[in-house]
Amino acid sequence: MSKVLPIRSLAAFMVAAFLASAAFAQNPSETPTQDVSNKVRKVEAELNKAYKKWLSEDVKYIITKEEERAFKALQTDEERENFIENFWRRRDPNPDTEENEYREEYYERIAYANEKFTSGIPGWRTDRGRIYIAWGKPDSIESHPAGGAYDRPSWEGGGTTSTYPFEVWFYRHLEGVGDGVEIEFVDPTSTGEYRIARNAQEKDALLMVPGAGLTLAESLGIDNKGDRISGINQNERFMRQQDMPFSRLEQIVNLQRPPAVKFGDLAEIAGGDTGITDNNPLDFDLRVDFFRQSEDRVIVTFSVQTSNKELQFKDEGGLLGARLNIFGKITAVSGKRSGIFEDAVTTYATAGELSETRERKSIYQKAYTLPPGTYKVDVVVRDVGTGNRGIINQGFTVPRYDDKKLSTSSLVLASTLRNTTEKDIGGMFVIGGAKVVPNLEGTYKRGQDVGVYMQVHNAGVDQTTLRPAVDVEYIITKGGKTVVRQAEDWSGLSDSGQRLTLARLLPTLALDTGEYEISILTKDRVGGQVVENKGKFTIVD
Repeated sequence: MSKVLPIRSLAAFMVAAFLASAAFAQNPSETPTQDVSNKVRKVEAELNKAYKKWLSEDVKYIITKEEERAFKALQTDEERENFIENFWRRRDPNPDTEENEYREEYYERIAYANEKFTSGIPGWRTDRGRIYIAWGKPDSIESHPAGGAYDRPSWEGGGTTSTYPFEVWFYRHLEGVGDGVEIEFVDPTSTGEYRIARNAQEKDALLMVPGAGLTLAESLGIDNKGDRISGINQNERFMRQQDMPFSRLEQIVNLQRPPAVKFGDLAEIAGGDTGITDNNPLDFDLRVDFFRQSEDRVIVTFSVQTSNKELQFKDEGGLLGARLNIFGKITAVSGKRSGIFEDAVTTYATAGELSETRERKSIYQKAYTLPPGTYKVDVVVRDVGTGNRGIINQGFTVPRYDDKKLSTSSLVLASTLRNTTEKDIGGMFVIGGAKVVPNLEGTYKRGQDVGVYMQVHNAGVDQTTLRPAVDVEYIITKGGKTVVRQAEDWSGLSDSGQRLTLARLLPTLALDTGEYEISILTKDRVGGQVVENKGKFTIVD
């Protein structure tokens, strides 16, 4: 029986509606006078179609969740381009070559998947396409494109049945998945769209036909086919461990994850709290420097330096080579990972050059753009030849640059300081238009120039000369006594902007051996602000 609204309630509702409309009419200021189509809409910035396609299609199967979150948080196309470049670089199996073999092979896999596995949907979206793109070509394929009569192996229960088209892909080893990996794909609709199988029964075309396609135990009356269909008994007493239900599901889950990072063992060490327990740990130096990029972004460089004496050189086709694996993890104070870097570094020498090469250093650098704040970096270095490893856990604070204050970047004492060339583009140690290779140990041979590099921000400009209204002095002391005092010459300055670059080579031929301290005083004549930066170095024979 339907309910009827009481007359009293209905009348009250009509009176309330009338009063509301009258009140609205008496307040014309509340009446919308603006055309809705002219109102400013609240919109959020969207990714360019090319970047959206790169994220959702190109690297869908290999990008990690952390990388995806980091990419979506980027604000500019320049940051996205840098991210994409670093994304492929960290997967490059041979960083010494110009080509990125992994990236080239990866896009070849996509093209192959679209050519071979397309079936109503693009090949890259099929199960076979996903596995092929993420994990590469299998070591072998057992193909049954027409299905038909099939003699089950013992671990599937034996007996004879008829199957849908299916394939079994075999991989000897997949990092993060296991050894001897078998992946079964079944096409139950005979349309060419093979789907990854969760168990061996999915390819059985006679599974639901009573009395047909029985296993050996079922034909002998030991087992019941109904139990096999319901999953109560799946011939587990005959199964291989890899075919057990939970093992299959675990394998499928692992296959859906992006392939593991190159140096997974180093990543595990970097994430631990126990440090290195090797008997012969590898010693190395780590330096963190800061260079302003924008108001809320700072370029942070991580420089890693090892002594070649600690590395093992092996014969590689006539050349002696030493290989280092480097893994670094950057973590914000909140615990959120802000970035990782991993690379393989190789140092080569001929037999005649070996003794001289062993006296040198191997150095590597990685640059990241970070917002101001407090962070920690964990860096692990491994000598491939000996297996010796070392780890450094270091906290650092990315400075906030105030537009109204005179400020500077880090002061870098460099072993190499020169203008960049075309060969340097995209390489390490490039800051602005200069190649700056820091000397982490701070040791120079007498006669070797000490490279000094620093950026000065928010410097005042003299409007009459259009040159910086700042005085910069280089002061070198030894044992508290000044031995060199030199002023910066702005006469060759070609840029009168508020960011100034100090790039100078200081000769050491007239200096005695020993320890020195260099102080750079920057004085703004307009605002009266003073900034002092200090560094130490040693002169040896």
